[in-house]
Amino acid sequence: MTGRLFVIGLGPGNPRQMTPEAKAAIEEASDFFGYAPYLDRLALRPGQEGHASDNRGELARAGAALDMAALGKTVAVVSGGDPGVFAMAAAMCEAIEKGPDAWRAIELTVVPGISAMLAVAARVGAPLGHDFCVISLSDNLKPWELIEKRLELAAQAGFVIALYNPVSRARPWQLGRAFALLGSHLPAATPVIFGRAVGRPDERIELAKLGEADPARADMATCVIIGSRETRVIERAGKKPLVYTPRFAGEARR
Repeated sequence: MTGRLFVIGLGPGNPRQMTPEAKAAIEEASDFFGYAPYLDRLALRPGQEGHASDNRGELARAGAALDMAALGKTVAVVSGGDPGVFAMAAAMCEAIEKGPDAWRAIELTVVPGISAMLAVAARVGAPLGHDFCVISLSDNLKPWELIEKRLELAAQAGFVIALYNPVSRARPWQLGRAFALLGSHLPAATPVIFGRAVGRPDERIELAKLGEADPARADMATCVIIGSRETRVIERAGKKPLVYTPRFAGEARR
């Protein structure tokens, strides 16, 4: 007997930003696995049960969910934002690849969600309007030297850069180092957007220039977007500025 397993993206945190597909999957599942703050977003009804775990126990969480689904239950693993962006979808695939054959027989559905970078970008205009990349500053699963190399090459290539996991208690220095490295390739006036907890009561959106950007504005609930040389800021009387990256670049400029 095999059950079904959903990997669900809950979005940035506001229930209105959760997709209808995600809501339908939540209704269908009986058991939910995830980091405790994500499970707290769910209004579970009688007969549904949450199984909370630490935010670093992804593979153990995946294995426990797969074991339960293999028994015939309909199980959900939840992530904030989109489950395929530095979240549980990759961990589930890794667990299935390394695990018993029974896990490969489970029906797996990845349910997309609104990622933090999309929510932050929407608050300020369209900073992701042209080519962009996404980089996690966490060095838990990759060396810091590789992160620096990717940052440098992304800046040289002209990408707008969205940074996830910008700081933590264990590594408060890395965002400052990233700003310094990017500042050696980008103008000091390059826009930097700090977007924290978008859609939640404690939401905070701040705009700065790269040469003046303060890493202390960020925490683990913050997504940081650094513009490219093309990114522009439109000042508006009595209203917040708009930040956008034009759809054209180089020879394609009209």
